Amino acid sequence: MTLDQLKTFLWVSRLGGVRKAAIEMNLSQPAISGRIAALEESLGVVLFDRTSKGLDLTKRGILLREHAERIADIVESIKGEVVPFESVDSLLRLGVAETIVQLWLPAFVSELYRIYPKIKIEITVDLSVNLEQQLLARSLDLAILMGPISDFSIENTALPSIDLAWFCAPGRQNSDLNAMPILSYSRNSRPYLELRHEMTNRYGNDFKIFSSISVTAGLEMVSSGIGVGIFPRQLGMKLIAEGRIVEFDPGWTLGPLIFTASHLGDPRSELCAQAAELAVKVAKKSIRK
Repeated sequence: MTLDQLKTFLWVSRLGGVRKAAIEMNLSQPAISGRIAALEESLGVVLFDRTSKGLDLTKRGILLREHAERIADIVESIKGEVVPFESVDSLLRLGVAETIVQLWLPAFVSELYRIYPKIKIEITVDLSVNLEQQLLARSLDLAILMGPISDFSIENTALPSIDLAWFCAPGRQNSDLNAMPILSYSRNSRPYLELRHEMTNRYGNDFKIFSSISVTAGLEMVSSGIGVGIFPRQLGMKLIAEGRIVEFDPGWTLGPLIFTASHLGDPRSELCAQAAELAVKVAKKSIRK
């Protein structure tokens, strides 16, 4: 029995088939099948029932999975404590919401490279709802998004909250919210849904919301006088300093945005866990500026 065999066994049991495990591990299907067969032979038991729908764990397979998961966690802990950071050369598939891109992503990536000079990073910028789906589909390793993700397989590390504020073009501070368009987040986002719910409660159906997948584009439209907008206060500071927008108070606002650094807990990745903690430090430093 080898670690490679146990690792392969875990991937087959998680994904329910040899083909999916082969894709995940970047191996051929015969190689995956060979490792499983060798493991079953070494233990003298059958680990999977072969069905028309795929592979199901036998009772002995379920028992082995519990041991194999503990062993995998120990291996990751060893990597985290023994392997020097400068020797880690893994690929980190990182998904990031656009708000974070604008606030502190460059500082985060720079710090990652400083600590892990040999890692490779692939960055995907998308809506939080899409990043969640990609993380659950295992096409991302770490996602920084509006969270948390309520799935048993995901570990969520809370990031500092981000306050929202109302902005408008100079001279329009007395604008009625139901008298001109409101620029906000994408229609599929949590802030948009909360804004729509609050506006409905306060003004009925007499309002317009212009959604945008780009926070930067939304603030630019506010500065051009198209409408008022509700966006992260920190992102509006630059345009305020330039005299292009001003902050105003209509008497209410939405609660802060809650972001998490989320990654798979099964299998656990020490690199992802440490990167999530690093994201917290970088985010806190960004807020203090």
